[in-house]
Amino acid sequence: MPSRSSYDAVVVGSGPNGLAAAITIAHAGRSVLLLEAKETIGGGTRTEELTLPGVLHDVCSAVHPLALSSPFFRSLDLGPYGLEWIHPPVPLAHPLDDEPAVILARSLQATSDGLGQDADRYRRLMSPVVRDWDKIVPELLKPLGIPRTVFPLLRFGLAAMRSAVSFAESRFEGVRARALFAGNAAHAIFPLQHPSSAGFGLMLCMSAHAVGWPIARGGSRAIAHALAAYLLSLGGEIQTAAPVSSLKDVPKASAVLFDVTPRQLAGIVGPLFPADYLNRLQNHKYGSGVFKVDWALDDPIPWKDRGCLEAGTLHLGGSLEEIATAELEVWRGVPPEKPFVLLSQPSLFDTTRAPRGLHTAWGYCHVPNGCTVDMTDRIERRIERFAPGFRSRIRARHTMSPSAMEAYNPNYIGGDIAGGVQSFSRLFVRPLGRWRAYSTPVKGLYICSSSMPPGAGVHGMCGHLAARKALKEVLS
Repeated sequence: MPSRSSYDAVVVGSGPNGLAAAITIAHAGRSVLLLEAKETIGGGTRTEELTLPGVLHDVCSAVHPLALSSPFFRSLDLGPYGLEWIHPPVPLAHPLDDEPAVILARSLQATSDGLGQDADRYRRLMSPVVRDWDKIVPELLKPLGIPRTVFPLLRFGLAAMRSAVSFAESRFEGVRARALFAGNAAHAIFPLQHPSSAGFGLMLCMSAHAVGWPIARGGSRAIAHALAAYLLSLGGEIQTAAPVSSLKDVPKASAVLFDVTPRQLAGIVGPLFPADYLNRLQNHKYGSGVFKVDWALDDPIPWKDRGCLEAGTLHLGGSLEEIATAELEVWRGVPPEKPFVLLSQPSLFDTTRAPRGLHTAWGYCHVPNGCTVDMTDRIERRIERFAPGFRSRIRARHTMSPSAMEAYNPNYIGGDIAGGVQSFSRLFVRPLGRWRAYSTPVKGLYICSSSMPPGAGVHGMCGHLAARKALKEVLS
């Protein structure tokens, strides 16, 4: 139970953004209460035994490049609170049919050397952005504004605003570099033919070289637990099993920050909002959903290219054209027969994930929002394409359809794990119809979820920046 009847601030939702908001407010010396509807904290950073006893599976997020580059996370020392990052030898492998897998290594030189005819082109593209990553990332992980650094951001932005297809086809000549870029761009969860999809490809390539794509020892829940312990050390409070369906469920506070998506915010606050703003919340455009499978295996995945065993993450989609086709089908409401599959194999690098003799793997594909088609067979066939015999190693599996995703976390409307379409125009140009991100028309009420800039990912910046706004406007 809360220790007091009122607080300076209350945060609703304990995902990374909610935790970041609460920490930022507590850092400023203000009293803060974090409310979580479930029995455990974490939002998209939870880890559970989904298949067999002792086999740990990340329920949503599994690999965390943005955490290491986020200004919020970089401001904290979470090691003493139990967070340990593990870097697989290779951040990413992208298998191909008739040639060695494309390897996105920490080393820019090693990655370039594996791209054949596009080695020099990739090196020239990435060298300046990798060199200036610490100037670029803080500008990307915030709302639009006057940048502190102009030329590095301009160089990045001119490329990022293009479609991934047009950018890759104009920049690279060979299948290897194009496929690598397409797989990273597909994290946008909207068509690679759309403007700004290239930005996702650039960001993830840059992150791999600059900071890596790490996993958390013990699972993604270690991130939430470390943040929670840090918050408690600052005097913040956390109450679990505390669902919020209306403002009546929230203790008195000068500021309330909601780590929820617009539809949930509309349901909680309702007619207190002006009719036009309430309408925007209720009609917020959610994006494609995901279909996810977790496997308990009796051996590592038998990749045809053994170099894939060095990679923490794999992109299974083949060529640029194949990936672009699959993602466009999803956008048009068609569950793809040959989906683009994102896969993680954490037990190869973290022995805490499974008992001796067992391994775990995590994979998902994009599907139309609310899709009811069971994609298990299609996902496993994509893995078998590059790892014949994979199915023979499955001891148990656990699936999550879009409806199961939404049941697990009501923020995942129709299986959309990003909080809405993450295009530049929707996320950064007047989000929810307002020039001022995070604030709402009601004084003291803020939205701090990934529906706000800079969008999805375990970086905490939506919560951190919303809390800073609340501190300036109502908690000063």
